[in-house]
Amino acid sequence: MDPILVFATSDKGGTGRSVTSCNIAYQLSLRGHDVAYVDFDFGSPTAGALFDIGHAQRGIAEGTGVHSYLLDQIGEPVRLNIARSTDRVDLRRVPAGSGKLMLFPGDEGGAEFAGCDEAMVGRGIALLSALLGEFGVVIVDLSAGRSVALEIALRVTAAEQLRDYSHRWLVFHRWTRQHVLAAGGLVHGPHGLLKTGSEWGHDRDALLGSTRCVRTAVASEQPPAAERPEQVKWLNAQAKALAALAAANGLGTPMLLGKTPIEPMLQWREQLIMDVDVTTKLANPATVDAYMRLAQKLTDKTTWDIE
Repeated sequence: MDPILVFATSDKGGTGRSVTSCNIAYQLSLRGHDVAYVDFDFGSPTAGALFDIGHAQRGIAEGTGVHSYLLDQIGEPVRLNIARSTDRVDLRRVPAGSGKLMLFPGDEGGAEFAGCDEAMVGRGIALLSALLGEFGVVIVDLSAGRSVALEIALRVTAAEQLRDYSHRWLVFHRWTRQHVLAAGGLVHGPHGLLKTGSEWGHDRDALLGSTRCVRTAVASEQPPAAERPEQVKWLNAQAKALAALAAANGLGTPMLLGKTPIEPMLQWREQLIMDVDVTTKLANPATVDAYMRLAQKLTDKTTWDIE
């Protein structure tokens, strides 16, 4: 498989973007892919917490993270081998046939950039080009909204050095009216992904073909039998209304990569969901199933219009 570059974005916080992306990265590594996870969530670089890396829960403290690299304060950002760095014992046990899984954390105390210049874009190109030469999948977790992180990502991928690589843009949103409206605006709005990408040199149709949405924390389509009939009727009506709203905002079924169910474990603690969590009955099998399907579709060429 040719290397692919994946950008995880959302218009609002609290969408499950980072926790879902980390779980997809983990599932890809279990399938034998070498995966780099790059924390471009400049305002909140907490990917280390999701991988249970205690000394990097809020980013790396030594000024050696992605922030410092983009500001040209260091030659290259630090990398953390997750299996060796994690405090979680089960995650240290790497199954045979797994690929490597590396985290490139942001800096602790880092903040969203006020803007980016050509030099910063050039360093972004250099970093992602190098990672694509080493890893099969590079996942870049972007700050929420129409951020500088998104601008950097669009400018970098429009550059000649990266134009020929496969790009994936995953737009995460909760399955609620506000989140659907926000995600639709992020993709199709006047300052959204497609328009801004076109302004930086992307082909709009190709960019649309490389964009999919991921619905997170989706309630069961079969309400519990104990629910009151009035509630069931109302819930069914809302489900239909949401589906119609998603279609009207350009996020209908053709744009859907997949969805994840409500997971009680993640409502208390955002982390990787591993097989051991299912066998010990702490997590639901459907959650791991959803992450596995997302990982498979992400690397399946037939899922994407551009290939």
